Amino acid sequence: MKSKRNLTRFTYETTAFQGWRLCLSRAGSTFTKYFSDKNYGGSKKSLTAADKALNELKHLVDNSRRVNGKLSRTTIRKGQKLLESA
Repeated sequence: MKSKRNLTRFTYETTAFQGWRLCLSRAGSTFTKYFSDKNYGGSKKSLTAADKALNELKHLVDNSRRVNGKLSRTTIRKGQKLLESA
C-alpha cells in the first residue's frame, strides 16, 4: 500500500510498529496519531480508521474559528479528543 497525503505507512522490519501515521498541520498546530495494524486487525482496517479520523479532523479544523491566524484552544482540544477516541 502506498502512502497518501497526511497518512504515512510504516512497515519497517527492524521495529515493532507496523501501521499508519496520521499527521495534519494547520495554522501552527500539528495533530498526530498512530494507527497500528495489530490494534485494528490488519493494514486495510487501520488505513480505513486513519482515513476516517483524518476526514473528521480536516472538517473540524477547516471549519473552525481562528484567533490571530492560529487555531483556538477549544479547536485544538476538540481535535486532540477526536484523535484519542479514534
